[in-house]
Amino acid sequence: MNERWRYQIKFGIITALFMTFSMIVFDEKSFLEQFNSERFYWRLLVNLLFGIFVFGYLFWKGKDEKNNRWSTFLKKNK
Repeated sequence: MNERWRYQIKFGIITALFMTFSMIVFDEKSFLEQFNSERFYWRLLVNLLFGIFVFGYLFWKGKDEKNNRWSTFLKKNK
């Protein structure tokens, strides 16, 4: 597995866990009710896929300043 996919998977898992558990905190049901529901696992799966393939890819592209127009757009002018 090359470096890009390792980065995307690592970043996607961290993002998915953060997004899923932050959604749980702001919901009115208790943690155990949500954890035992089917919706929790669907939410985790969707967040995982979205985190790996969308957020992971965008942040990987953001690391390469030469080929990323967003990093040059946001860079401060000297």
